[in-house]
Amino acid sequence: MNRVAFKMKLKPGFLAEYKKRHDEIWPELSLELSKAGVTDYSIFFDEETNALFAVQKQSENSTADLLPQTEIVKKWWKYMADIMEVNPDNSPVSLPLTEVFHQN
Repeated sequence: MNRVAFKMKLKPGFLAEYKKRHDEIWPELSLELSKAGVTDYSIFFDEETNALFAVQKQSENSTADLLPQTEIVKKWWKYMADIMEVNPDNSPVSLPLTEVFHQN
């Protein structure tokens, strides 16, 4: 199992809406993540910077790198684009994070 972490950015004032949308995550999106080998997925929020920090576990044979090609992920990105910093294709501006410490 591999752990992957990345940072995204929420537009100011949209935390409640972001949480609401994630609380209502579409079953087909959740299924697509599971099929791709993504588990134990958490997102944390830094109020000072509006940064979102995501951490997920990916199975050894994960196909998570193919998720951006699926229609449900593209639809989710479009749904979230008005409250996040996004790229021209509506994907969240995302920066990979380097793990510097882990205690098991």
